[in-house]
Amino acid sequence: MSEKPKKENNGKGLRNVLIVLLTLIVLVVAALVVYAVQNSTDAPAIGKGEVQTRPSESAPPTESTAPTQTETEPSETEPTTAAPTVSPEMEKAQELLDSMTLEEKVYQLFLVTPRTLTGFTGVDIAGDATRKALEQHPVGGIVYFGENINSESQIRDMIADSQSYAACPLLICVDEEGGRVSRLSGIGVTDTLDPMASYGAAGNAGAVRQVGQTLSAQLASVGFNVDFAPVADVVTNPNNTEIGDRSFSDDPEVASKMVAAMVEGLQDGGTISCLKHFPGHGSTEADSHEGLSVTERTLEELRKTELLPFAAGIEAGAEMVMISHMSAPAITGDNTPCDLSGTIVTDLLRGELGFTGVVVTDSHEMGAITEYYECGEAAVLALKAGCDIVLMPEDLNEAVAAVLDAVENGELTEARLEESVLRILLLKYRYGIIK
Repeated sequence: MSEKPKKENNGKGLRNVLIVLLTLIVLVVAALVVYAVQNSTDAPAIGKGEVQTRPSESAPPTESTAPTQTETEPSETEPTTAAPTVSPEMEKAQELLDSMTLEEKVYQLFLVTPRTLTGFTGVDIAGDATRKALEQHPVGGIVYFGENINSESQIRDMIADSQSYAACPLLICVDEEGGRVSRLSGIGVTDTLDPMASYGAAGNAGAVRQVGQTLSAQLASVGFNVDFAPVADVVTNPNNTEIGDRSFSDDPEVASKMVAAMVEGLQDGGTISCLKHFPGHGSTEADSHEGLSVTERTLEELRKTELLPFAAGIEAGAEMVMISHMSAPAITGDNTPCDLSGTIVTDLLRGELGFTGVVVTDSHEMGAITEYYECGEAAVLALKAGCDIVLMPEDLNEAVAAVLDAVENGELTEARLEESVLRILLLKYRYGIIK
């Protein structure tokens, strides 16, 4: 009986001790909370959508001049890609393009003869008529034929004078293939060369490359910077006379090797090479100089034969490709000349073959164009198809006016024209035509 009160007293003491301990714990926690709140009042407020960051406590402080990590290193969760490198030539070309009027841009899209430029036939000097014409019509370049060439000194002076009159330096072009298409061998500027078919038959690509290098130096000596060569056509029709022995071979593999070698030789020497006549004129019989010329070849047939030398020339670095006037209805669905067909120029040449250089039409003075199209109409259609340069429009004023009208009415955009002008200007800078 005497021990019962003792047990009750012991229980009450234990409870009192626990109460005291709990009270102390609560006080300590409250003190810590108050301390934390007081120390956080100096921190900036965090608004909606902001993330508060603090430097690592273990990291040493950095000087104010040192860049932060976010300034020098890409985020691991948000990788960045380096901006593409723009060449000095591209920067200059873009700057020149930006300074041009719409009319000046349009004129860059045309290559003309001295006759078309001045209105006179048999032009063999570049005098006041040429100077005034270039002031009024600042074309992208001039192409010279036999009627303009009498002697080495004469053509050198004529080209130099023409360049001196041009606000934007000119592409100076010639058909110097060798064989039966030579404008300069008769006056001793270039060597007299055998037909290209003989070089293909010999099968010596090294010799062809040397021919190209020599030819390039000879052309440059009088001021030419573009050679409409080599012929990349493969003659698949024995009745074809327009191409014939101008082609290296009827074997596409042989033709491919020779075409690539000639491109390398010409361009190693500083002359712009222009492959012709895309997508291959060797299967036709009619002469497109006279009128409609049609190939029945399918796209699959072209891929196995005609396109191979063009692909080889492009791989070798050819800067220009000339599009033929022949029609290819099995590919385009109608008799539209190839240089007026987006299927041929944009889809096949640019798309499938990956050509990114300058595309030029064949001469728009040829019957395949003049018999079926108005001059201005053909120029607009060629640009819409993806060509960059219209060669030898029958009437320059009419062609330029039609292109300007097409921009005004929305048929062509100025941005589309600028794509072509930029390619032309870039080519001129890369080959030192524009200094």
